Amino acid sequence: MKARTWLVVGVGLGVMFVFARDAQTTPVGVFGQFLTGVVVGLPIAYLFRRLYDDRIALGRLVTAVPYVGLYLITFTREVVVANLDVAYRVLAPGSTIHPEVILIPLRVQGDFGVTTIANTITITPGTVTQDYDEASNALYVHVIDGRDPESVVGTIRRWEDYALLIFDEELDPGSPAPEIVVDGGGSDGD
Repeated sequence: MKARTWLVVGVGLGVMFVFARDAQTTPVGVFGQFLTGVVVGLPIAYLFRRLYDDRIALGRLVTAVPYVGLYLITFTREVVVANLDVAYRVLAPGSTIHPEVILIPLRVQGDFGVTTIANTITITPGTVTQDYDEASNALYVHVIDGRDPESVVGTIRRWEDYALLIFDEELDPGSPAPEIVVDGGGSDGD
């Protein structure tokens, strides 16, 4: 079954409004905030309807929900670990950094998938997405410690595996990942 995308986006904005407004944890409070969010979200979604496809498969959304949950769990774990790592580097006497820029070719190809991966990288402490090369479908990622680029890329590949499923991309998580390129021009920060 397909529905108009702007309606689904409007309802999604209503759900996000519940969390943004920190609704009371009573059913009436949550439902009231949801309705307010839908009343605000539907006109916004309608105004911006040309930015996305006309119709969306609702069944596809339902099958993506578990992968969204797994993506968020993986992301949350990595944010906690990265926060501790960056805090240690700041507080530990004599700790060093080894910044590098890594070119990471992606398997996700759609705009939503690439944007999700790029933003997730930037939100994670110690990494920043610097640029996107459309010709090679790759992200330039600056990392605080580039001595082991494979460990950095391993986390990004896990996010990408879930994004391939969430956004119903052509490739699947079992598809071989393209090789990364390390800039090698980073300083050691000593």
